[in-house]
Amino acid sequence: MSHDYAYEVALRGDQAQAGPLAAWFADGPLQALTRLQRLVSLDRYLPIGGASRDPYNHDGVGPLMLLMLVFPSAAALSGARPEIEAAFATLPADVAATGASFKRLLYPATEGGAPAALEAPFSYVVRYHRPADDEALFVGNYLATHPHTQAKLPAIRSILCYVPVETSATSGRLTDPHYMVGNEVVFDDADAFGAAMASPAREELRSHYREFPRFTGANTHYPMQRARLFGVA
Repeated sequence: MSHDYAYEVALRGDQAQAGPLAAWFADGPLQALTRLQRLVSLDRYLPIGGASRDPYNHDGVGPLMLLMLVFPSAAALSGARPEIEAAFATLPADVAATGASFKRLLYPATEGGAPAALEAPFSYVVRYHRPADDEALFVGNYLATHPHTQAKLPAIRSILCYVPVETSATSGRLTDPHYMVGNEVVFDDADAFGAAMASPAREELRSHYREFPRFTGANTHYPMQRARLFGVA
């Protein structure tokens, strides 16, 4: 397992805002973000239309846009936070934004292999929100059970988990989404994802879910298309 540090900005609003939001982002925040010191990569995730092929979760289309900024260290991420927040100080009308800092863990996508870089474009973005009866127990259980089994999913390309860090406190227009843990499984396309969701490994993952320590927060699952806007693809 390897790791880096990431900052997520999730932009939410009515679907009619998608076009104006994309233009606003390209005209302003994109340039500011790509000038950040020690930024390793910037990825943009957009919702994929149509029904999810996950037999157990159908949470709608998700955020209008999700941005993931990756840094080599916690200190580099912390130093960039004021400029990230400044880039989103003014938002388009009727668009809300959350911001969260993570330690991002990369797991092997094959049993016994090395952690697999994030390269394929189809991501299934999962987030678990507070509260849980024992958050540390919940997160520890999730990390110990899910990534190992996700490596059994056919044609999976990458597995990532996102653990919030103390610098998740937000200011200005970016509010705290109150995450406990995040997950991302990556495939070449929707067909490969659909085949994985019909596999025995998906049933094993569902068994893990039924055995999770008790939590009462939301958990969301969104199919999204990822594009690298800055950094090596």
